[in-house]
Amino acid sequence: MMGQANPQRGLFYQMSLESFVPAEHPLRAIRPLIDDGAIRRACRNLYAPIGRPSIPPEQLFLALVGGYLLGVTSERKLVMELQCNMALRWFVGLNLDQDAWDASTFSQNRRRRFDEAGVLEKLFDATITQAMAAGLVSRH
Repeated sequence: MMGQANPQRGLFYQMSLESFVPAEHPLRAIRPLIDDGAIRRACRNLYAPIGRPSIPPEQLFLALVGGYLLGVTSERKLVMELQCNMALRWFVGLNLDQDAWDASTFSQNRRRRFDEAGVLEKLFDATITQAMAAGLVSRH
């Protein structure tokens, strides 16, 4: 007998993003090198104490690093990858029930927070230095 797909989708799922990311995935090796607290401290003065919450700076940085490592060439594509790629969602810390950010919101946050203050380059350089020390990347 030919089976049929069930059109009724489940309402609740008990799963973790952890189970979607293979142990040997390259993002797993890089993630422990990135200190969320250090990112927040580096960005502390770039945010107003009141107002609407922004994209957390550590997630913004992780999305940019993860996108770079996966060869994503635009922020619009990066946001689409965040919606679809379970390993990237895990790396960034977006749960399954969280939407990826709007591409323009993402771009505005990156430009206003990281580019203007030069923080992105400092954080990225520190991450590369740690990855080199751990033998995860070469100088070439």
